Amino acid sequence: MSIKADELNQRIGARVRLERDRLGWSLTELAARSGVSRAMVHKVERGDCSPTATLLARLSGAFGLSMSALIARAEVRAGRLLRQADQPVWIDPQSGYVRRHVSPASDMPLELVHVELPPGAVVAMPAAAYVARRQLIWALAGTLVFLEGDIRHVLEAGDCLELGPPADCVFRNETATPCTYAVAVLKQG
Repeated sequence: MSIKADELNQRIGARVRLERDRLGWSLTELAARSGVSRAMVHKVERGDCSPTATLLARLSGAFGLSMSALIARAEVRAGRLLRQADQPVWIDPQSGYVRRHVSPASDMPLELVHVELPPGAVVAMPAAAYVARRQLIWALAGTLVFLEGDIRHVLEAGDCLELGPPADCVFRNETATPCTYAVAVLKQG
């Protein structure tokens, strides 16, 4: 059975701490590398807050990880099959977007993520979230507006976009119905 949001936030916080310790970084160093205040990093590590997607993207980018990798490491399940009921689901407290990590834990350089973006939702991701990885966004239902730096892409159901070089990005649902899309992340190097 999938874990509850509060428990996942606790596990994400513990994972952030493990990644920071693994690299030998202080709270101050992670704060400087991620652009997240030291106090907020401390709150995330203690599980005292529900971090937003933008905040998690900044932290994971500082570690050289995708946000989905950070979330998956927070709830690692062994095996080649990851049933839907066991897939880590994270809800952004700011936008209400629902992110499901679909791919099983493995040494493959590919991660699959399923996202539902509520009507009117806007989620900003810093360029650091896209360094050392290539990504495809595949619109499954609804209309996704994706701002890639200064470029505006409008994806309708069935459209697939390969992201360009790392840039600050924004996911937007400018409609009155949910938008669903998949993200395929290929880690490089």
